[in-house]
Amino acid sequence: MTRESAGEFEAFAVAAPGLESVVAGELLNLRLKSPHVVDGGVEFGATRSQLYEANLHLRTASRVLVRLAKYRALTFAELERRAQRIPWEKVLTRGERVTLRVTCRKSRLYHSGAVAERIERDLVNRMGASITKASGDDDADVLESRTQLIVVRLDHDHCTVSADSSGAHLHQRGYRTSVTAAPMRETLAAALVLAIGWNRRSLLLDPFCGSGTIPIEAALIAAGIAPGMNRDFRFMNWPGHDHDEWQRVRDNAKRRERRDLVPAIIGSDRSAAAIRASTDNAERAGVTALLRFEKRDALRIEPESSSGWLVSNPPYGVRLGDARETRRLLTEFGHQLRQRFVAWHVGLLSAVPLERVTGIKLDPKFRTTNGGLHVQFLVGNVPGLPGRAAS
Repeated sequence: MTRESAGEFEAFAVAAPGLESVVAGELLNLRLKSPHVVDGGVEFGATRSQLYEANLHLRTASRVLVRLAKYRALTFAELERRAQRIPWEKVLTRGERVTLRVTCRKSRLYHSGAVAERIERDLVNRMGASITKASGDDDADVLESRTQLIVVRLDHDHCTVSADSSGAHLHQRGYRTSVTAAPMRETLAAALVLAIGWNRRSLLLDPFCGSGTIPIEAALIAAGIAPGMNRDFRFMNWPGHDHDEWQRVRDNAKRRERRDLVPAIIGSDRSAAAIRASTDNAERAGVTALLRFEKRDALRIEPESSSGWLVSNPPYGVRLGDARETRRLLTEFGHQLRQRFVAWHVGLLSAVPLERVTGIKLDPKFRTTNGGLHVQFLVGNVPGLPGRAAS
């Protein structure tokens, strides 16, 4: 079984593919214990207070799991016998609703349905739980706040049983209700801003801002506003929840905000509907005073300073619009950058090779998925043109 000594939890921050190292960096900044990157996320140790802090502050993780049990299981009898020692009472009260997700990989017990039946039987017998079996992966499920997610994973005959401490997916900050076509998750937008290494003192620009997610996340980062400040978490329903400690964690986070130190953050888009959505979302996020949105074609943007950071999710031409038109747009956009934005830092998320169309040397920072598409975050610096000065 897992260890829980001196109030410590074995925790696991779930990350989208490719974002594990970004999540690990966040955990290090939170001074959480020994983050260890593995496929799918980051393992770390946490006290109860630190578990609260991880949920409140993590910007790029999908959710935070707590390990309830880890054991070897070669037979169903062994699986059931060890399941009877799982401390469900730490995360459940009797009669609660449970969403059960089971995966099996390279194990003798390879049938996930049969494994789920054994775990479900124990949950019903010991806790009187009402069970719903999850279908699909973590991103596909929408969990109600009253449902406790239990994740069971068999990998090479080793069974790991975890309880979700987050509840709704951590990208659900509570501010984005107005969306545009092909919206980006808040967790991915934050990952772009963090991964490019923005110094949080220079101007940041997103010329394809859509519903404003990248500028809003940048404002939250620069101001030190905890992304989970305006939402609830599943651990708040656990039997051992310490309300006073949770309030202390929130109060400390509020005191660390630095709204007066935020540099210029600008989002622009040629769509008036996108600017309306961005403005609405920024208001709900409480950062209206920290950024600016304006209706402007990306091909007509002008730099407001001699240096800065451009971070964006330009159109891919894969599902929206015509691929040829998108290529033309990005070619002209690259020309505009080379003419007007010399020496600027650039970070672009794309499903297509951008270096050839933009004319700027861009290196992959990480690869992940966005809206079901394989994408990569490409970063670089805009070079100067030989014999030409930036105008």
